[in-house]
Amino acid sequence: MTPLAKKSNQKDKSISFLEILQYIVLTSLILYFGKILFIPLSFSLLISFILYPICKWMEKKGISHIIAICISLFSVFFFVISILYILFLQLSAFSKEWISFKSKLWEAFNQLSLFMTDSFQISLEEQLLFFKNIVNNSGNQTFSIVQNILYSSSEFLFFIIIIPIFSGLILYHRQLLTNALYHLFPSNKKELIYEILTETINAYYNFIKGMALVYLIVGILNSIGLAIVGVPHPIVFGFIASLLTFIPYVGILISSLVPIAITWITYNSIWYPIGVILVFVIVQILEAYIIFPFAVGRRLKINTLIIIIMITVGGIIWGAAGMILFIPFISIIKLIADRTVQLKTLAILLGEGKYEKELK
Repeated sequence: MTPLAKKSNQKDKSISFLEILQYIVLTSLILYFGKILFIPLSFSLLISFILYPICKWMEKKGISHIIAICISLFSVFFFVISILYILFLQLSAFSKEWISFKSKLWEAFNQLSLFMTDSFQISLEEQLLFFKNIVNNSGNQTFSIVQNILYSSSEFLFFIIIIPIFSGLILYHRQLLTNALYHLFPSNKKELIYEILTETINAYYNFIKGMALVYLIVGILNSIGLAIVGVPHPIVFGFIASLLTFIPYVGILISSLVPIAITWITYNSIWYPIGVILVFVIVQILEAYIIFPFAVGRRLKINTLIIIIMITVGGIIWGAAGMILFIPFISIIKLIADRTVQLKTLAILLGEGKYEKELK
């Protein structure tokens, strides 16, 4: 076969951009409609990959297979319980300030009402009628809101129960699952599959290291911002808010309540709580679109643009869980693409410019 024919044959084997797009659409639909299964399974895989080296180390020390898995899972359980306990402490601290906070809130509403009356000639009766209409309209949606809350709570409880079970079973049957994976492909690909599995575990460790760096940077930025605003104990509140971002949306919301209440009560001005809110909003934007893509993407060797796209797509398909899980997913896809001739286009797209010379 001539070199020209070989080159033409390689082009025929390569997967086109349209085919890649079709695979992406099909995969997205499967992930969206099967998220009740795939979200806990994905978290379980993530936990299993992280705990595998720990289990292996304990087994080499003579600890039995099952006990090593139980100890590893208990360490993760202890970490999650610690985060939830910090969340509970924040709510407890806020409840102690609630009476003073409520009086300040009513005072602010009264001042706002007077301002609306003086500046826009809107009478107190008109204001009350406006709020009454809002309450009545929201009351019509109460059933759907309660239904959504109950569904989300039951889903969360299901995940809490099923994720440790999945993780334990994956770790226990890891050899069986690996052998099954080997049999899916030709025997000459066994070494390649083993290499991809090994590097996948390393990629997940790099992901966790990147996340730790993100929490550290966010904690420092929170502390600096709260110190500028004048919040007492800014380092404590800054790093608690950073840790609680582990719980998407809810964590940062609850962690901001205490510094908002304290500044409002201490300084007797609405501008200080607004300053606290601005600090958390700005840091969260920086974390989502600059700090996280840079810190995590650099360790996984994926370009920042793809990281931001995957965060957005993950949020659309799986919500908050997708924003966390889709990053290690794309790192696994990149590992496979780097070692597959047909996926060279995808490897170039995901990489950090490794193939730049070839494109020139």
